[in-house]
Amino acid sequence: MEELQKNSRKAFLKQTLYLVGFGALANTPVKVLARAKAKTLTILHTNDWHSRIEPFPAFDKKFGGKGGAAARATYINKVRKEKGEILLLDAGDIFQGTPYFNFFGGELEYKLMSEMGYDCVTLGNHDFDAGIDGLIRQIPHATFDMVNANYDFSNSPLKEKVKPYKIYRKQGLKIGVFGLGIELDGLVPAKLYGNIKYNEPIATANKVAEELKLKQKCDLVICLSHLGYKYQSNKVCDEILATKTAHIDLIIGGHTHTFLPEPVFYTNVINKKVCVNQVGWAGLQVGSISYTFEPFVNTVNEPTSSVATLINLEN
Repeated sequence: MEELQKNSRKAFLKQTLYLVGFGALANTPVKVLARAKAKTLTILHTNDWHSRIEPFPAFDKKFGGKGGAAARATYINKVRKEKGEILLLDAGDIFQGTPYFNFFGGELEYKLMSEMGYDCVTLGNHDFDAGIDGLIRQIPHATFDMVNANYDFSNSPLKEKVKPYKIYRKQGLKIGVFGLGIELDGLVPAKLYGNIKYNEPIATANKVAEELKLKQKCDLVICLSHLGYKYQSNKVCDEILATKTAHIDLIIGGHTHTFLPEPVFYTNVINKKVCVNQVGWAGLQVGSISYTFEPFVNTVNEPTSSVATLINLEN
C-alpha cells in the first residue's frame, strides 16, 4: 500500500511539473523562445574619418603607410565572412581633412561607406563644413541611416533626413541606435548649421534610451556620441554621459580622437555597467565589440573587444 502511494505521488508530481513547464513555455514570448541558443552580435565601429581615403603617406613620421579606405573595407569584409551578420557604425566627422573633401564635398566618403555596408552614423561638427545644403547634396549617396537625438531639426531642411534613433534586427536581436552631437555654436559658423537647435545631451539621452529599452524592448541600446571622450573641465562628455544616464549599454564615441587601447566601463545611475569606446581618428583603427546574449536572461554578458590597426591590406 505504501509503495502504491509513493508511485502515485511520483506520477502526480511528474504530471504537475510537466504542466507547469508547459504553461511556462506557453506564456514565454515567441521572441525569447526563438533565441533559446546563445547569440553573439559583433559591432564594428569607426569615428572621425576626416576624409582619409588613402593611407597616410610613407613619409609621415607617425602614421606612414597606415589606414586607408581599402584597408578598412578589407577588414570589414573579413569580419563579415567570419561572423556573419554584423552592425557597422560611425560616430561622426566623416568629412574634412584631405583634398578629397575639398574637391568632392563628401560624395566619395559616403559612396565608400555605402559600399562597405555601414548601417548607421551620427553627425559630427565637421560634417557641417559645407553647410546644410552641402550635407543634403551628399545624402543621396548614402545607403546608411543618420541619427541625432539632441539636435532639433524642426526648422531645418534636415528634419526628414536625420532621425533621433533607428532600430535594427541583427542575429535575431533588436538593437536600438541613437545619436548625440556636440554643441555647434563656437565650433561651426552659424551660417553653416542654420536653425538647428542644440538640446542638452544628458536629458535627451535618458529620454531616448528609456524609450528604446523599456518601451521598444530593445535587447541592446547603443549611443553614437560626438561629444568627446573626456575633458579636464565639467563639459559634457562620454564619461559623464555613461555615469549620468540609464539604459545605455554601449557608447561609441568620437570628436576627441582618443585612441583607447580597450573599452572603458562605467557604472550608470541604476548600477549597471556601460561600455565606452573610441578608436582615434582618420580610420586608422576599426573597433570590434561582441555581445553574447544568453537565453531566458534579461541581461547580456560583458562584451569582448578588439581593435584592428590598419597598416596594410593584409591586416
